[in-house]
Amino acid sequence: MDMDFSAADIAFQAEVRAFLAAELPQRLRDGMNGTPSVFVEPDIGLEWQRILHAKGWLAYHWPVAAGGTGWTPVQRYIFEKECALADAPSLSVLGLRLVGPVIAHYGTPDQKARFLSRILTGEDLWCQGYSEPGSGSDLASLKTRAVRDGDRYIVNGSKIWTTHAHYADWMFCLARTDPDVKPQAGISFLLINMRQPGVTIRPIIGMAGDHEVNQVFLDDVEALVENRIGEEGQGWTIAKFLLENERGGSCAAPRLLADLDRLAGLAAVQPDGAGVLADDRDFSRRLARLRLEAEALETTELRILAELAQGRAPGPQTSLTKLVASSLRQHIDELTVECFGLDGLQLVTERPLYGNESPEPIGCKPAQLAMPTYLNSRAWTIFGGSNEVQKNIIAKTVLGL
Repeated sequence: MDMDFSAADIAFQAEVRAFLAAELPQRLRDGMNGTPSVFVEPDIGLEWQRILHAKGWLAYHWPVAAGGTGWTPVQRYIFEKECALADAPSLSVLGLRLVGPVIAHYGTPDQKARFLSRILTGEDLWCQGYSEPGSGSDLASLKTRAVRDGDRYIVNGSKIWTTHAHYADWMFCLARTDPDVKPQAGISFLLINMRQPGVTIRPIIGMAGDHEVNQVFLDDVEALVENRIGEEGQGWTIAKFLLENERGGSCAAPRLLADLDRLAGLAAVQPDGAGVLADDRDFSRRLARLRLEAEALETTELRILAELAQGRAPGPQTSLTKLVASSLRQHIDELTVECFGLDGLQLVTERPLYGNESPEPIGCKPAQLAMPTYLNSRAWTIFGGSNEVQKNIIAKTVLGL
């Protein structure tokens, strides 16, 4: 494949850089750099979302008919890379990357009209109701039950590790609507209003002290039949479509490489007793190895983008990039902790770690962020399908084992 950008791509890259320089406020850059958790808080995430929406650059993973940009896969890559280099806040994937494309693909005209515009404006925030106690990687074993009662379902069960449920207006939920067929065939995809009686949200505080995930209890909760996406029993097919969007269709390498650049810059000024850390041969070797792995990942992602540009759908290769990117994320964060020595072991639980009221760091701000970022990144090899699940998918669908 041709790895060089076309003249049109280079012009688009210049346009993105100019937009970021003019429209991305420093407070949002600082907020992103001061976020140790996987998801940014809504105060900075929604502000950036509204800026992109006003520009018309928000729903770049959506079909044009649903409000998408019509960008090529290479343009999406360029945009994500430039955003990573500029320290732009991460956008919440829950509405924009996950349920939005599902509604655009499987939803009725009425569902598209009711939900998609409010996702773009940030008026509706979403959470994902997939995992349950005892049903994480084995999603087909879920127990949450939805019983049809006229024009509604009555839903009972619980969901766990539900990111940002405490902010959400809606949940896209997998529930069992037919217990008498094989597990995958009895699941439906329901949209549940989170602002109704019977929804109870219990915070789960992570090791770093962040409130990012929750357990959600659904007790006789209503889900209208008109808010079911697809047909009854089609939930498993829709869930696989959504997971392919979660694991693929985007590029992890640009942000990983940007973080490696920052780590190299920190090592160049971090004293180690005999000069600076960048002069330490072992540290430099480990940093260089991570960079090579990230660059190899970037090449793989570009190959996938080339296939997408030819009209091929994302497939099992998304499991490969998810596996590699998750492991790299953890290795980079581990090396960052080591970079700061004892200062890297500090763990403050006050939040947020940006803004005028953030606690004073020991040493420097990056040192303060190192340990909570490391602890939060333990989740990367679990969510969206654990590393073990990805390896099984790769073994079966890629290697034919």
